[in-house]
Amino acid sequence: MELNWTELLVDQVDWHWTNQLRPRLDGLTDDEYRWEPVAGAWNVRPRGTSTTKIAAGSGDWVIDFEFPQPEPAPVTTIAWRIGHLVVGVFGMRVASHFGGPAMDYQSHDYPGDATTALKQLDDNYQAWLDGVRKADLSEPCGPAEGPFADSSMARLVLHINRELLHHGAEIALLRDLYQWRSPAA
Repeated sequence: MELNWTELLVDQVDWHWTNQLRPRLDGLTDDEYRWEPVAGAWNVRPRGTSTTKIAAGSGDWVIDFEFPQPEPAPVTTIAWRIGHLVVGVFGMRVASHFGGPAMDYQSHDYPGDATTALKQLDDNYQAWLDGVRKADLSEPCGPAEGPFADSSMARLVLHINRELLHHGAEIALLRDLYQWRSPAA
């Protein structure tokens, strides 16, 4: 029996997206999107109000960032995690591998509202999936992928699948915590 690895990898992530993660994002409010569960959380903020050494973004809203990342890593909001998925997980890869528009943390226009953020997430997820469906997964990733440069595209796809599962679970937990926060919070 010959396996179609592209189909298997796409099915794995798309099943999770369609049946678990994306439905969990339905009804996301702007307050919940930017809710900070702890003091010092990294967020997407209006320009000029960042609490970190770096405030990345080209528009009215910027994402908190520091390099190197502090230890321990800060807690991040749903807005921050969606921004990371849009730019660092999907957008930059779509640009470097599938001919999508150039994207990086500094030039991205981060939204301050959940509806626009979810639209960006949906669009970049779909562009990634469309690209993977057409890719030769046996080819090396190339220099755009740093440590993955000599690795196959299949290895990168597995990594991106893990990233979506990982950050999606964190977003789902943040939604649960927001729902069950104490009234004083």
